[in-house]
Amino acid sequence: MATSPCSSSGVSSSSSSGLGADAGLEIRTRSVEQTLVPLVSQITTLINHKDKPKRSDKTLQAIQRVGQAVNLAVGRFVTVGEAIANENHELKEEMSVACIEARRAGETIAQLTDVASLDHPESDSHITIFTDKTGVVKAARLLLSSVTKVLVLADRIVIKQIITSRNKVLATMEQLEKVSSFQEFVQIFSQFGNEMVEFAHLTGDRQNDLKDEKKKARMAASRAVLEKCTMMLLTASKTCLRHPDCESARINKNGVFHRMRLALEQVIEIVTDSRPNGENEMAPISIYSGIKEFKNKVEGLRENLYFLSKENLSTMLEVILEHTEDFTDSAYTSHEHREHILELSKQAKMELEQLVSVWMQAQNQKTKDLMEDLEVAILKTCQCMNELKREVHSAATSLAADLLKYHTDHMVLKALKITGVEGNLEAVAEYTCKLSEQKEQLVEMCRLLRHVSGTEPLEITCIHAEDTFQVTGPQIISAAETLALHPSSKIAKENLEVFCEAWESQLSDMSMLLREINDVFEGRRGEKRVYLSLPRPGKHNANLKALKPVKLDTEEQAKIAKLGLELHLLTSDVDSETEKWEDQESEIVQHGQGMSSMAYSMYLFTRGEGLLKTTQDLFHQAEIFATEGTKLASALHAFSDQVHDDDKPLLLLEAEKLICMCKQLQITAKASVQGKSATFTKVDACILKTRNMMTLLCQLLPLCCKLLRKNKAGNGCLKPAPPWREDRIQTGTNAHTPERRAETFGIKTLENHVTNMTFVESK
Repeated sequence: MATSPCSSSGVSSSSSSGLGADAGLEIRTRSVEQTLVPLVSQITTLINHKDKPKRSDKTLQAIQRVGQAVNLAVGRFVTVGEAIANENHELKEEMSVACIEARRAGETIAQLTDVASLDHPESDSHITIFTDKTGVVKAARLLLSSVTKVLVLADRIVIKQIITSRNKVLATMEQLEKVSSFQEFVQIFSQFGNEMVEFAHLTGDRQNDLKDEKKKARMAASRAVLEKCTMMLLTASKTCLRHPDCESARINKNGVFHRMRLALEQVIEIVTDSRPNGENEMAPISIYSGIKEFKNKVEGLRENLYFLSKENLSTMLEVILEHTEDFTDSAYTSHEHREHILELSKQAKMELEQLVSVWMQAQNQKTKDLMEDLEVAILKTCQCMNELKREVHSAATSLAADLLKYHTDHMVLKALKITGVEGNLEAVAEYTCKLSEQKEQLVEMCRLLRHVSGTEPLEITCIHAEDTFQVTGPQIISAAETLALHPSSKIAKENLEVFCEAWESQLSDMSMLLREINDVFEGRRGEKRVYLSLPRPGKHNANLKALKPVKLDTEEQAKIAKLGLELHLLTSDVDSETEKWEDQESEIVQHGQGMSSMAYSMYLFTRGEGLLKTTQDLFHQAEIFATEGTKLASALHAFSDQVHDDDKPLLLLEAEKLICMCKQLQITAKASVQGKSATFTKVDACILKTRNMMTLLCQLLPLCCKLLRKNKAGNGCLKPAPPWREDRIQTGTNAHTPERRAETFGIKTLENHVTNMTFVESK
């Protein structure tokens, strides 16, 4: 298992107290990360108490309870870890060492926090958290490191299960390739079905547990291939058995087996975080990501004129413009779009030249006029790049919309089925040429959409779609040729139907993908964005130089920094809560995400950053934030009508509280003030009220989520759908097999023991 510095939020949250897990352990899954969070919270409570001067009896009792809770939980945790070690001999030595370290650290923490019964906890005669202040930090660091190691080792067992399951599938596939009779094929395929179901469950759980969204998307793509190929493998193999001398049937079958092996290999690459022959994964480069990085560098010149060279900026722009050639060289790009892209590319070069010229002057002589000229050049350059991004987005999405609409009737596929059954080889050849043309159009569409997809997961989905069209097209052709050669063959007809359904399914998926790409571009989904409800500086002004953005001065920023930081943390909490919802299209989630994005832009304002340049911008944003809150309250009332639970009155009460807060913020934001002091007071009041609304939102979202789950459970809807859609034979794996037994000693068991610890908050 590859290792790199730990990136877990659970572990990193302890860094302020001098804590940290083993730097050689990387936490890649949410289950491991979330298991560590309560432990980190408890230990941080202890660390914070060691330096506090006031120590009441209540405080001392609280410290002792926390120390005992940590020690007891670690004891239970270690017991489970030792059971895992006994079940998995290859990990026994490493696991045993980590368990011993964890138990020792837990006992040390219990001893150091045994202070409630002492008259003078500071006395040197008894070593405590107060007399040995570094001891508790060392014990805490050792505990976190050893517990993290136990969790990561336990996670290896999950990986081992997936690899073992993959190996079983591969071995059975080899048998399926070699069978020569229907009877033997049916027996082996039944076993294969069971193994694929087991593999689907294991990889589905792993996909949901991965922290890295890019890996999640790659796993989803691989599992989608395996899902569709399972039925293809069945019909292609049966066709080959029925017509053993048919070359097109053999080609068709071999293509399915090859694609399944590639998908299985990619799953293993993802779960083990490795690449064959040690090669590095090349991240796909898109125009969208290139422009985003370029703009970040350009805007960074406001803060630092010397952090990069003009050559770096020029190179970045050259790479972006090279990628625009994918559009200008494409036969499917309209003449109008091609001309606009070329024109904007030329303008981007000119704007960069002007920017570099002013930038170089500003490095030598930092005058007020030059800095204003630099601001204008930055705005113009970024505006040009935004227009270029908008143009390529329009070109790609309009092409996709036209193609998907044109091919929605599936006329070519229908014609292939008809001519195949007729045994008309000449007509089949004619329609296979048309399908090849259609395939090239759709592949080009996927390539262009990738450039404007907006997020890495969507880029990966575009790449997967491109691969699917590339592979499925020739497979349909070989299946159609087989049917034309054997027009009376029912299995050959069924085989063609299966491949055509896969093509139609991918076209349907493309329509959904197109909607998601448009949603990201318009700011409805995807990465955290700043609301663009305000007029952009320079967008409608001819006299850009006259713009003098008014920001908070240094003293005002310092005063409001703590409030801004609290707002930032609350936006992260809200984002975490919204991610837990299965239905990301829910009105509650949409309004919650909108409020979080606007609150984030207000936080940026407190730092003198972002799109909110003036106090008036902030007040306008506060009004929109309050309006969004009112919409959320309406959605909450509508939601309350759908649930029947004891918590429903609490939900309605909180919704009414939100409405009152929205009205108060509207009044504050619209109030007229004069003078610097009064304006700052109004800024402070707006951000304070926004923070209070975000705090309420952090309480509302989990409450609604809980009510929704209860409601679904009551209606029998809570049980998740099977990971793959096809009709499949239920696995006969016994719950007491080694694989199942290892599962009972997995991450979930460890998680329960740590999560059950009592929380004692630092007062």
